[in-house]
Amino acid sequence: MSFNETTAAAAVVHQTAQQVYANIDFSKLSWLEQQWATWYLWIGNPIIATGLMSFLLHEIVYFGRCIPWIIIDAIPYFQKWKLQPNKVPSPKEQWECTKQVLFSHFTIELPAIWLFHPMAESFGMQTYQVPFPSWQTMLPQIAMFFAFEDMFHYFAHQALHWGVLYKHIHKIHHKYSAPFGLAAEYAHPAEVFILGTGTIAGPILYCYFTRNLHIFTVYVWITLRLFQAIDAHSGYDFPWSLQHILPFWSGAEHHDFHHMAFTNNFSTSFRWCDRIFGTDDKYREYCKRVAASKAAMKGKSKAEQEAAERQLMDEMEAEGQRAEAIAEGSIQEDKTVKVQ
Repeated sequence: MSFNETTAAAAVVHQTAQQVYANIDFSKLSWLEQQWATWYLWIGNPIIATGLMSFLLHEIVYFGRCIPWIIIDAIPYFQKWKLQPNKVPSPKEQWECTKQVLFSHFTIELPAIWLFHPMAESFGMQTYQVPFPSWQTMLPQIAMFFAFEDMFHYFAHQALHWGVLYKHIHKIHHKYSAPFGLAAEYAHPAEVFILGTGTIAGPILYCYFTRNLHIFTVYVWITLRLFQAIDAHSGYDFPWSLQHILPFWSGAEHHDFHHMAFTNNFSTSFRWCDRIFGTDDKYREYCKRVAASKAAMKGKSKAEQEAAERQLMDEMEAEGQRAEAIAEGSIQEDKTVKVQ
């Protein structure tokens, strides 16, 4: 396609909002579809309307989902479900975390979000169009995005635990051995870009090969992904948490161990990759030790049970600190083999 043809095609795609909806019967649209069209009509420029809506969605969902966890951290009643109950984030820690998150959002995520749409549109993604696709269309697409992101994140996350990448990039995210909701995107800007690629690459590749994707589906996917990431960093394991309903779901209990022990559990949404590639061995061994300790301490006082649990956590965290030091080259790994 020549430059003139490309320019002409772009002009057709980015018509004025009035031209876009000239032949749409608003009475046949759902309330949400009507609000969607009204937004584009109000802004007047589809490119600006899409970019602005996408960034606002990300910020509102991210901080909106974090607020309940901030409140829960401030209420002692919920500490019984805290995975590391002796490590509740202070207001100062939460504010420092928020500043780093906002810095990454405006320096990395804002440009990426804004550039995503023109690129995706060039592959055929719909943005301003109404009506939306059916749930029967969206659900398989979102399921594929979850699977793609989980596998991408698994391998990229493992790479970030290697030497120079850990020392200069991923170490920031491991500042908190007991994570909390706001810390989900507390990371070096380079890490935000690297791991964020897994979130947007799935929709881009799907759109490239199928030419059948609406940005509304992407918004649903992004919302669910943010919920997953924030909840996984919440530090709480409730009886009603999703991993107790869906055993293959990772959840906070799975990811909290990664922050405490440094190694194991590199995936995001599912446990499959860690199980297949054997990177959950220490986690499963730790779970067995916790279960054995609880059985042995049955009938003991609550204080004694908590002390035994704290000792296991301290031992695992000490192992994690050593593994972290080895990863960044502070100490050498002991490769000697003991003869039985």
